[in-house]
Amino acid sequence: MNTIAPRPVDAVIAAVREFLGDRLSTAQAIREQHSRGEDQTPPTLPDAVAFIETTEEVSRVLALCHRHEVPVVAFGAGTSLEGHVNPVRRGISLDLSRMTAVLEVNPEDMDCLIEPGVTRQQLNDFLRDQGMFFPVDPGSVCTIGGMCATRASGTNAVRYGTIRENVLGLEVVLADGRVIQTGGRARKGANGYDLTRLFIGSEGTLGVITKVRLRLHGIPEAMSSAVCQFPDLESAVNTTIVTMQSGIPVARIELIDADQMEACIKYSKLEGLRATPTLFLEFHGTQAAVKEQAEGVEAIAADYGGEGFSWATDTETRTRLWQARHDAYWAGIALIPGYRGITTDVCVPISKLAEAILGAKADAVASGFTTCIVGHVGDGNFHQIILFDPKDPTGLDRAWELDRRIVARGLALGGTCSGEHGVGLGKREFLEAEHGAEALAVMRGIKASLDPKGILNPGKMFRN
Repeated sequence: MNTIAPRPVDAVIAAVREFLGDRLSTAQAIREQHSRGEDQTPPTLPDAVAFIETTEEVSRVLALCHRHEVPVVAFGAGTSLEGHVNPVRRGISLDLSRMTAVLEVNPEDMDCLIEPGVTRQQLNDFLRDQGMFFPVDPGSVCTIGGMCATRASGTNAVRYGTIRENVLGLEVVLADGRVIQTGGRARKGANGYDLTRLFIGSEGTLGVITKVRLRLHGIPEAMSSAVCQFPDLESAVNTTIVTMQSGIPVARIELIDADQMEACIKYSKLEGLRATPTLFLEFHGTQAAVKEQAEGVEAIAADYGGEGFSWATDTETRTRLWQARHDAYWAGIALIPGYRGITTDVCVPISKLAEAILGAKADAVASGFTTCIVGHVGDGNFHQIILFDPKDPTGLDRAWELDRRIVARGLALGGTCSGEHGVGLGKREFLEAEHGAEALAVMRGIKASLDPKGILNPGKMFRN
C-alpha cells in the first residue's frame, strides 16, 4: 500500500504547537488574513500562522524551520504595498503584532527600546507626557518593526530623516535561530560592519527583527500647518524645489495633484478647498522661527501663482488636515467606485522632480488612466495611484505597464524605483537596472551567507 510521506511543514507545525498551543493557527480565515498585504499581487495561503510574543519563541520557530527547510515570512500590520508579506512559497507566517511592549525610555538621552509590533501612534501616545516624539510617519497604521524591514520614510523625512537615520540598534533572530544585537545607545560608532543598516530595509530576507532601539526627538515649542493651492501642477512642484533649494527647514511638504485633491475633498470632507494642485506644509520650531519659515514659503508660492495660503496653529485643525493627507491612499482608491489601484514609489533628485512628476502625469493621460499623485516632495519622493477597472481583463496588466514607464523615467533621471515602499515582489525587476549585475550578485551573496537554506521570505527582492 502506498503511503503519503509527511511534509516537512507538518513536522514544524506539530513541534511549534507544543509550545505555542492555540497561538499556532491553521484556520482558513486566519491564513487568508496573512496571505497578502495591501498590494495587488495574487494572495497565497501560508500553511500556518504563528502568533509570537517573545524573542525566544521567534528563535525556536526559526530553528525548526531552518532544520526542516520550511519558509518563514514575518508579518506585522499587513499594510505593505509591494507584496512583502505574501508567503509565495507557503510555510509559516510569523505574526509579530502581539510584541507591543515599550521596554525602555531614556529621556536624558532621548532614546527608547521597543518590541517590533509597536506602532508609531502607540509609541507617540506613550511618549507624549514626556515631551518627546518619534517622527517617522509613513501615513498608515504600520508596525515599527515593519517600518525597519522596509526602510520606511514618510511625511516628516525631509526634516527628521527616514527610519534608517532614527534607529540606533536592533535585536535580530537569524535564519537558524541565533539571536544577535546590533548597534547600541551611543549616537555614533566607528567599529565593525554596520549590521544595523544591513538589516534596515532587508524585508525579512536576512533575519527577523525582535527589538528596536530608536532615536527620539523633543516635541517642538511651536507647530504650524499651511495649505496653498496652485493653478497647475508645475507651479506647485517648482514652489517645492525653490523652497528646498532656499534652505527653509520645513518639517513636511506634501504635494497633492488635482485628481488626488478631488478625492480628498470628497473622502475627508475638506471644506473651502478646490480640486487643484495643492501643497500641505508643516513648520516646527520656536514661535518666531515657525512664523519666519511660513512667511518665506508663502513668498515663494506667490511667485508661482499660489493662492489661499492659510496657516493653522491649533491642534484640531492641524490634525484634521494631516489626517486627510494620511487618508489620501484610501481617498484615491475610492475616487472611482468599484476601481482598484496600484501605487508607484519613485524618488528622484530634487532638481529633477518637475520632469519626473509632469512626465508621469502625461504618461497616465496618454494611457487613458485616471491617476492620483501624492508625494513627500521635499525629498523628491512621489506616489501615483493608478486606478484600473478590475472587470477589464487587461486593466491590471496595462496599469503595471504604466508603472514600469514611470519607474524607467525616474531611473533615467538618476532616481530610484522605490523611495520608501521597498522591493518585495513588485519592484524586483528594477533592481539590476538600478544597481547593476555585480552589485546584485553581492546582495545575493549576503543573502546566501545569512540564510543558506533560503527560508526567510523567499521570492522577495530576488526572483529566486
